[in-house]
Amino acid sequence: MAEKLYFVGIDSGTQGTKALIIDEKGRVLGRGHALHQFIPGLRPGESEQAPETWVKAFYESLKMALREADKDKKFRSKNIVALGISGQQHGFVPLDKKGRVIRPAKLWNDTATADETKIILEAVGGQSRFLKLAGLNLAVGYTASKILWLKRHEPGNYRRLRTVLLPHNYLNFYLTGKKCLEYGDASGTGLMDVRRLKWQEEIIKIIDPDLVEKLPPLRHPLEPVGFIKKEIADSLNLGQILVASGGGDNMMAAIGTGNVTPGIFTLSLGTSGTIYTYAPKPIVDYRGEIATFCDSTGAWLPLLCTMNVTNVTELAKKAFGYSLQKMEREARKAPPGSGGLLFLPFIDGERVPVLPLGCGVIFGLNRSTFQLPFIFRAIYEGVILNLGYGLSRLKKLCAATKEFRVTGGGSRCRLWLEIAPAVFQAPIRLLKETEAAAYGASLQAFWSYQNYQNQKISIKEITNGLVKFKEKVIEPKPEAISCYQELLIRYNSLWPALIDEFTAHRHFQAK
Repeated sequence: MAEKLYFVGIDSGTQGTKALIIDEKGRVLGRGHALHQFIPGLRPGESEQAPETWVKAFYESLKMALREADKDKKFRSKNIVALGISGQQHGFVPLDKKGRVIRPAKLWNDTATADETKIILEAVGGQSRFLKLAGLNLAVGYTASKILWLKRHEPGNYRRLRTVLLPHNYLNFYLTGKKCLEYGDASGTGLMDVRRLKWQEEIIKIIDPDLVEKLPPLRHPLEPVGFIKKEIADSLNLGQILVASGGGDNMMAAIGTGNVTPGIFTLSLGTSGTIYTYAPKPIVDYRGEIATFCDSTGAWLPLLCTMNVTNVTELAKKAFGYSLQKMEREARKAPPGSGGLLFLPFIDGERVPVLPLGCGVIFGLNRSTFQLPFIFRAIYEGVILNLGYGLSRLKKLCAATKEFRVTGGGSRCRLWLEIAPAVFQAPIRLLKETEAAAYGASLQAFWSYQNYQNQKISIKEITNGLVKFKEKVIEPKPEAISCYQELLIRYNSLWPALIDEFTAHRHFQAK
């Protein structure tokens, strides 16, 4: 009888790294996690990490997962044959000619590059022309702006720059010695034509005519990077391990939720909120609200991102001294629709709708609604209504919605799981494996290994067989649909009326 084979998925996120070890049936044998450290003492808007912290967390989390897997007497670490890495998108890891890290990596949520974003857009001829060239809008957090920031603010470090990598590519490089980018994560740099799957040289030359030479070759995500270096494998008591291409965290979570065919949408409820779906062809939103990323299977991943989800409930919890459980219980005392009370959740500004100067608003307080249950429920509803605004745009661009598959820490909130189906007018499903990005990375490793062994298999065949669901489908309640669709119309009328007030408020604060 052939020995069992095992696969590793690593999710190197913003806050920490998570590791999963799965078998050929998708069963998780071991889990591990380790926290990341941030560079302290930065200026407002800056967010940086030393790539060494990702390497340290990789070892810590994988060793923890190996110890747990060892409890299964049939498990053999030498039978781990492939590994995939999911990483936080849009980061910038600069390497010198010897492959050494020049300075700490700027992360996806580093907004200190706003001026550089503006410079690039103006130089290319504005947002609409950038969209025509790249197929997506340039957001402040994308890698392109970070590279120009280094050139403008740290010219000495920029002169040393020889290779541009993203976080997951850096870990691949550390493990294998190979420098490359796959389509999915590369599409979030702002330097790529996402329709033609090529670097966009006109945009690149705005930053630096020589920059294209510092960008690694692009690869199809099915193509593996190489094998883990023997000294690294030996230090972990592992054998020869193939390293799959990996990808950005949203791309890997799409695989981990089985979102590899049209009509399936993934809803991720974390600090921010994302909704994305599979597209067999590139779909460009010329309004710039939906990002047309590539996915990590060789197709595309139209994606909506909002900035405010669990950060809002965490602030409310802290302000009122409630636990999340108590706050949700209190919110359930108010009826759906919160008596017409509306909450605009733009606590950290907003990406969609495009309101970088936005702030939170409670509208509709009166003697009936000026109570904590109504305010709490309006907060929960406002977060989902805001996603509903962007989703209406995403639905116009993509295939009809069959169902939503929910992941992220916010998926533990049962109230959100009741509100979302009614706002989205679609059923939602919870997944058995909640670590969707790490699980997706392990499934991509499985896919890559099988094809490397000339056992041709599609990613759809793998996810159909291994992605499991936790419970029955949560259907929208008809009476709630009518309530929330009316509320959504009012929501979408309210925030545009306040755009000038958002700007005035920011100027007042700056005085």
